Amino acid sequence: MSLITRLSTLARADAHGVVDALEDKALMLRQHVREAGAELDRKRCRIEALEAEDQELRAEADRLRERMASLEEDVELALASGEDELARYAIRQLLPLRHGAAQIERRIEVLTGERGELEKRLAEQQAEFELLERRVKGYLARAGEEPGGVAAYTTLMVTDEDVEIELLRRRRPEKGDA
Repeated sequence: MSLITRLSTLARADAHGVVDALEDKALMLRQHVREAGAELDRKRCRIEALEAEDQELRAEADRLRERMASLEEDVELALASGEDELARYAIRQLLPLRHGAAQIERRIEVLTGERGELEKRLAEQQAEFELLERRVKGYLARAGEEPGGVAAYTTLMVTDEDVEIELLRRRRPEKGDA
């Protein structure tokens, strides 16, 4: 094998290695973008779950308040009628409801704080994700991997026949030159 043939083979192999390296980078970048998008989706789902739980708890708190108001009226009526035993009965029902309502209110506060923090982080990460996505698309376009970049329009495969036809066109005298 001659030295020129060996060098030519080496150059082609090196070029293929560069293309393989670019493809691996492109695959990794796309995978990272997909994972970042999936993480944002998980955060959105978590926010939706927190909102649903918040709505359920608020509805339950409203039901408890209505029931407690009814029991308060029963206690007042029993006391006004001198029926201490009935008042005690209504109070025994009222006290657990108060405790439950207080627990629900505390949970609503926790949910509100958690949701607010998550929404804040999501907004920040969404902005970072959009920047990352633009940067990756730009990189891929420059590397010829993404449609819409200059490299996508300049990587046309040119055959020997295409070159010959272009040469003929350029050698042909213009109609006005004769």
